[in-house]
Amino acid sequence: MSTSTSPAAMLLRRLRRLSWGSTAVQLFILTVVTFGLLAPLACHRLLHSYFYLRHWHLNQMSQEFLQQSLKEGEAALHYFEELPSANGSVPIVWQATPRPWLVITIITVDRQPGFHYVLQVVSQFHRLLQQCGPQCEGHQLFLCNVERSVSHFDAKLLSKYVPVANRYEGTEDDYGDDPSTNSFEKEKQDYVYCLESSLQTYNPDYVLMVEDDAIPEEQIFPVLEHLLRARFSEPHLRDALYLKLYHPERLQHYINPEPMRILEWVGVGMLLGPLLTWIYMRFASRPGFSWPVMLFFSLYSMGLVELVGRHYFLELRRLSPSLYSVVPASQCCTPAMLFPAPAARRTLTYLSQVYCHKGFGKDMALYSLLRAKGERAYVVEPNLVKHIGLFSSLRYNFHPSLL
Repeated sequence: MSTSTSPAAMLLRRLRRLSWGSTAVQLFILTVVTFGLLAPLACHRLLHSYFYLRHWHLNQMSQEFLQQSLKEGEAALHYFEELPSANGSVPIVWQATPRPWLVITIITVDRQPGFHYVLQVVSQFHRLLQQCGPQCEGHQLFLCNVERSVSHFDAKLLSKYVPVANRYEGTEDDYGDDPSTNSFEKEKQDYVYCLESSLQTYNPDYVLMVEDDAIPEEQIFPVLEHLLRARFSEPHLRDALYLKLYHPERLQHYINPEPMRILEWVGVGMLLGPLLTWIYMRFASRPGFSWPVMLFFSLYSMGLVELVGRHYFLELRRLSPSLYSVVPASQCCTPAMLFPAPAARRTLTYLSQVYCHKGFGKDMALYSLLRAKGERAYVVEPNLVKHIGLFSSLRYNFHPSLL
């Protein structure tokens, strides 16, 4: 008389059949070693990785970042002190035609003395313009000072080298006495003033609005040249309201509200899955091709890229300007925004119709206008500027941190 075998006994029998050489055991060990040992050891100091040990490293890395920023601020100050002024023999910028193709407008306020953020930004732009040479002769640097006091030393220093628009020069500003105008609305009004001044002063084809704590990357001008002359000739990009050059690294993971990233994530699995499967089957001397193994390696590669940090894999796109991607923009943030001249004029009209306040800054206002006005906007990946400011111009920050 036969007796039925219990499920537990059947499971035990199957487990006994597994050996160290079986595919399931090997893939299980690979998963444990990768995600439990190798990736945490390799990535525990990567700021934008899920493996980052925040409690171990954040305070130290933040202090090191601040100390390095202080050194670079001092270096930028010495750079301008040793540079001949625009009235001397070597002007800081040159202009091939009376009407520039691109105006780079740097918006500045007086913040956290010692770091010289705006000097760091302008000196880097100047160096990159010199490296660019004749190709960038139609580029114009323009400083927009929106500091209400007269104590902005860095803006005064830069006025010897760069054209400057001072919003509050020679005006009686009662902003501090008007409770209806909050700091977020003032920031929006400053932005409108600087954008309008750029258009009225130079009438360029494009305006690049840069905040004074956004350092340009080395590739910014070749990439912009490629994007604006080649990619933005395409119909769906031509009439965009703006192009963002920065999105916070902490918001660049695949698990985010942007649906386009999910498609990219799946594409990563479809690309790396078959490749890793072929490598595994070859080195493990497995015959043929296994769909379950390919599915495993697709999920394995997707998980690894997400946990290590999408930001770090985006850096591979810096190999060539043609590898940079342009995707629909999200609402945060505005360190560097590029406007075609017609779109800039529409933006001025739109922003004059909204009021900003806490929880609804100018970045959210710009993003809300896209749906309300039927406009489109995009962001370039990877970032073309680095955000170096740990001190906000809108709120006090007594304990600056990288995260």
